[in-house]
Amino acid sequence: MLTLGALFRFALSALSGHRLRSLLSVLGIAIGIGSVILLTSIGEGTRRYILEQSTQFGTNLVSINPGKSETVGIPGVLGGTTHKLTLDDAEAIARLRNVVRVVALTMGQARVQAGELGRSVIVYGVTSNIAAMWKFNVRQGAFWPPGDPRRSRSMAVLGPKLKRELFGNENALGQFVRIGGARFRVVGIMEPKGQFLGFDIDDAVYIPVASAMRVFNLDELHEIQFVYRDSMPMDTVVSQVSRLLIDRHDGNEDFSVTTQEAMLEVMGNVMNVITVAVGAIAGISLFVGAIGILTMMWIAVGERTAEIGLIRAVGASRRQVQMVFLVEAVALATAGGAFGLLGGLGLCGLLRAVVPGLPVHTPAIFVAAALGVSFVTGIVSGVVPARRASGLDPIEALRAE
Repeated sequence: MLTLGALFRFALSALSGHRLRSLLSVLGIAIGIGSVILLTSIGEGTRRYILEQSTQFGTNLVSINPGKSETVGIPGVLGGTTHKLTLDDAEAIARLRNVVRVVALTMGQARVQAGELGRSVIVYGVTSNIAAMWKFNVRQGAFWPPGDPRRSRSMAVLGPKLKRELFGNENALGQFVRIGGARFRVVGIMEPKGQFLGFDIDDAVYIPVASAMRVFNLDELHEIQFVYRDSMPMDTVVSQVSRLLIDRHDGNEDFSVTTQEAMLEVMGNVMNVITVAVGAIAGISLFVGAIGILTMMWIAVGERTAEIGLIRAVGASRRQVQMVFLVEAVALATAGGAFGLLGGLGLCGLLRAVVPGLPVHTPAIFVAAALGVSFVTGIVSGVVPARRASGLDPIEALRAE
């Protein structure tokens, strides 16, 4: 009777005897696994990047924007009225007991000029507590002191990249820049912060919100942000703020409140769609690879009828014959999964080197899942040929020679 080791050696020698056919079967699985590893690594890296970017300012940050995202129609034309977000709204929110900090925000694009050098950047009109709100650090100088947000002040804080472009290595504190035709004195330089969702925060300038409204000829805010107490439930605070603004806006909920939780939920939904799409691609690729292995093994059974009869004649049982062909199928699929995994990881490393800013991350669970899926694919694709081989009559198989 043949030993299990002998049967395994027989299965592997059969694969090595048909190298080209085996290679093509391995290639089909490798392409599927490699594609899935690459796509899921980019998707997971993107998810982590967005999560990191969204939470770097804290998890209890809430934003209020004018206009209701669910509103249908044309307010103000067909009987409705849209109230603007104002500095008075921001101050009213700041007086709520559970609100820790409030920032009134407006922004626009403008040319910032120092002498003959100039640069078009985003100008943020903010209140002085923006550094504490966004967890910014000022490298040199400081923001303007707290005071009446309606008071226009000619002071500016430069992002480090903007400072470098305008002043080089010179000390910029106390120097003057022109923003949209208005003159501002530089009172601070920010520490490098990098990018936030595609916006280069380092290449920007911060001025008092009233000054920004004057520069851009605005009479409303683009956004109000606030931070609430950690001990308070988010829904409770959001409900309090919403009721306050509805009362101030004559009973109209003509604003949108966005919480960190809502942003992460939206991101989660987007990533779920991406995951489903990647899963569909994986399913198609692996299905094609499995069909390739099944076809190859089915043909192999017909070509090796005499071999099957011989090993049955020397004492191999039906179960052992079935095991031979299952081992061949699993070996092909697992080898394809391993090569695909190495190829996918190699492409991920190449992407990191070529595009340093591209978020790519491959969790260990993805690696284990890739090998596990390829193993299962081998079993599934090898069952039918293995049953066919084990069902052959040994005498008829030998006669086929």
